[in-house]
Amino acid sequence: MAPRIWLIAGPTASGKSALALRLAEATGAEIVNADALQIYRDLRILSARPSPDDEARAPHHLFGVADAADGWTVGRWLKATLAILDKIEARGRPAIVVGGTGLYFRALTRGLADIPSVSKDLQSVIEASFDALGESAFRDQLRAADPDAEARIAANDRQRLTRALAVAEATGRPLSAWQAETHPALSADAWLGAVLDPPRDTLHARCDERLALMMDRGAVEEAAALIARGLEDRLPAMKAVGLRELAAYARGETSRAEALAAAQAATRQYAKRQTTWFRNQTPEWPRVTASDLDNQWRELAPALTAPDARAI
Repeated sequence: MAPRIWLIAGPTASGKSALALRLAEATGAEIVNADALQIYRDLRILSARPSPDDEARAPHHLFGVADAADGWTVGRWLKATLAILDKIEARGRPAIVVGGTGLYFRALTRGLADIPSVSKDLQSVIEASFDALGESAFRDQLRAADPDAEARIAANDRQRLTRALAVAEATGRPLSAWQAETHPALSADAWLGAVLDPPRDTLHARCDERLALMMDRGAVEEAAALIARGLEDRLPAMKAVGLRELAAYARGETSRAEALAAAQAATRQYAKRQTTWFRNQTPEWPRVTASDLDNQWRELAPALTAPDARAI
């Protein structure tokens, strides 16, 4: 029996949205966003949200629903997504959850830890310590408190590093211990997953090409408008890849060519981090390695029924 939910994950510019749309049109499924930046209406261009025409071809959920000032957490996304999935099921239709935010897929398939809240004062102290010590020395502290978290968190991820130490100090337990007590939000027989994993050179070329198109289609103006709002840097929307580089060009601080090159480089690095995360965290999910839509579709077909696709 076919699952009621398909999960399609992968790095930016890998073709996830087009593949999900093709699957939706073939099966009558509804599409649910699993990209942390495509939630924000302020980032239609920079987040590469599906176009209005594409959104009209199949029901889309959780795309452009939040203001950039409203910072969504993984927990908030999970609660909203589960409610939407229930409604889709009640309509007798399958669902496709698609995006590049690995923690969203982890929350669905492994669960989300019920971690006690950390005070803003303690979080601020921990963040100030990170800034004063630097990442290497801060990691030494975190390794003593939570070696599993320190080993798992990627380089330059200030938010997750400081969060891990703050949880350990606030609760007296490592974050990894809290996370080990989680339960999947979706039952194992409810979903099948696949990861898009195209060749690196092809993916990087697509990242570069898409950034150039974004600039032609208004990404610079979008970035400038968001920066002009004066929102806090800690908000997720303010961490959009390419935002700072394009805003600097809008202010006349750099040339168009320099801004494009910097944004392209940042996007390639982001794609690399996503690819690494999915390879480490979803090793048993079937891989779709083709770059063009037709061949991705051919590769996806057997993955939709692969028995090991549920493993994570």
